Amino acid sequence: MKLNLTLYFLLLFIMILSSCVQHNAETGMPIQDRADRAFQSAKIHTELAAEYFYRGQLDVAIEEVNEALKAQSNYAPAYSVLGLINMSLNENGKALENFERAIRMAPKNPEINNNYGWFLCQRFTNRMDDAINHFMVAARDPLHATPEMSYTNAGICETKRQKYTEAQLFFQNALSIQPNYSPAVIGLIGIDFERGNLTEAKSKLSQFLQNYAPTAEGLLLAIKIERALDNPLAVDSYIFQLQKHFPESKEAMTIRGGKIR
Repeated sequence: MKLNLTLYFLLLFIMILSSCVQHNAETGMPIQDRADRAFQSAKIHTELAAEYFYRGQLDVAIEEVNEALKAQSNYAPAYSVLGLINMSLNENGKALENFERAIRMAPKNPEINNNYGWFLCQRFTNRMDDAINHFMVAARDPLHATPEMSYTNAGICETKRQKYTEAQLFFQNALSIQPNYSPAVIGLIGIDFERGNLTEAKSKLSQFLQNYAPTAEGLLLAIKIERALDNPLAVDSYIFQLQKHFPESKEAMTIRGGKIR
């Protein structure tokens, strides 16, 4: 007996659909639904972990990362956040392992590339070229929400190894995306300072601080400039502002520790 052609294709479609959306024998929940829920749970816990990390609540951040990885053991952004946490704890070996695992899972993810690049820049100066490459993967991704950050990070790292011309280009790229982006502006002024153009650096920074909200990075640079110009009253004024507005920042801790050069 011949089967009606329309009915045949309808039955075939149902068979394909049933094979794609399997059900768990115990819960009765479609496997695809379970996977979606696991992904969403991992995503939410990772976002919470990142928020707690930036607040300095590292213990809670670690708990949230663990919950994310319980939900989905191969969720790459969770390993990236765990890398940042371990970096903050000076567990560089663990952090490197976390970032490498994340990048293997999601080699084009802009946030992961940005975080990994920052880690390499700060902790492995012999891998600075790798850091810049990761920043560029992030910055050139059309879906990256903050490419100006990745360009700025690249500029900071090039400044660190005294490649000022390259750094300047990266900061300018950042500002072409977001004019007056504070870290990039501070980065450019920092190049003037490093090159010994103290009067110009002071003028630019004073103007910037008058027009925009101060940042810890900007105030620390102001302290360095005024110290180089031997203006102790100005130095004290900027130290006061830094300790008042950003007491928990690494810049304030640098001042309190007497580690400023």
